[in-house]
Amino acid sequence: MGGGVEEAAAHGGWSRRRAAGALAGLTAAVLVSACDADRAAPARPASSPRPGTAPPRRAAGPSGPRPLYLGTYTFAEGGGSGIALAAYDPATGRITHRGTLTGVPDPSYLAVHPDGHTLYAAQERPEGAVTAIRLADRRILGTRATGGAGTCHLSVHPGGRWLLSADYTSGSVAVHPVDGSGRLGERTDLVRHTSPAPGPGQQGPHAHQVITGPDGRHVLAVDLGTDTVYTYRLDERAGTLTEVARAHTRPGAGPRHLTFHPGGRYAYLANESDDTVAVCAYDPDSGRLTIGAPQSTGSGADPNYPAQFVVTADGRHAFLANRGDNTIARYAVHAAGARLELLGTVPVAGDFPRHLALSPDGGLLFAANQRSGGVSVFHVDGASGALRLAGRPFPSPLAACALPR
Repeated sequence: MGGGVEEAAAHGGWSRRRAAGALAGLTAAVLVSACDADRAAPARPASSPRPGTAPPRRAAGPSGPRPLYLGTYTFAEGGGSGIALAAYDPATGRITHRGTLTGVPDPSYLAVHPDGHTLYAAQERPEGAVTAIRLADRRILGTRATGGAGTCHLSVHPGGRWLLSADYTSGSVAVHPVDGSGRLGERTDLVRHTSPAPGPGQQGPHAHQVITGPDGRHVLAVDLGTDTVYTYRLDERAGTLTEVARAHTRPGAGPRHLTFHPGGRYAYLANESDDTVAVCAYDPDSGRLTIGAPQSTGSGADPNYPAQFVVTADGRHAFLANRGDNTIARYAVHAAGARLELLGTVPVAGDFPRHLALSPDGGLLFAANQRSGGVSVFHVDGASGALRLAGRPFPSPLAACALPR
């Protein structure tokens, strides 16, 4: 299943959260084939281009191959061997393998510094850690301990001076300084989520994501175990976090990932445990988040674990990864971000889509399918938000994250 962190002794102490998503996919021999049409949501059928039509037109962007970095799990036999280095064609979506960066165990989540020179990887292991890699020569610049366990997410503060990371197993958030070369310094803060009490079915806090709010002054940490989104104020001189607000989901929702609308006043929350999503209002002055009523993921599967939202740069459409249902839910965004309309779902052509990412020009959507071990690529129609599969998925063992540049 997608949530829970019960230790699996049979896998050397790896969390059940990882093992269940990974091991089920090791026996998969063939990736799921492409599908021709969306699966319609109850409210309204989804639009889809007719088979055989040309790929949707998109805004002009860079021509020629672009970099693509793939995070994987390396802990299991048949898994990845490190960070997969690839390139993709912005016009066709075709992915080409360019090698593997070894020496970084279990790099399950990746982020790039705002200047584009340094790649950061979360090591999702019993002793949590974060690693910096210089992209120019693919040199590992060093690894720092987070002070927690099961590092599953990281992000770089927009100013480029601080790396934020979330430790799932220990329910903690860490801050590391970043110097001018992209290297990481010793940790400047570690915050553990000790309250409220764990939600139904949880044994403790499980920090699953940490991001900077659109105002740049606040840091938001999503904790699946406590059904809470914590807001902190970041001291940009000292690299310390001070809690300023909390937003609570309904008990047992299991919030996993939060994604902001480009307008900065609303965000969309994927609730892993109860298979719902919610529109959240955000106050940039206080950093306070207000979580709205639960809404449908469009899933027809039971169980289903929604993983992550992405929102188009123009703010008109949002996409959600549904693990279990193995679809991407399509939403139209209305009222300057305040309302989501479920349009339908699209088969992801894989098993257990853990991560979604849009290309910088917005013309392609990448889905990392953990269990089937592949990355699906879709053309995005900017007008309708329709998705069209761009050929067969690209093989990537225990794919956990796809980061196009």
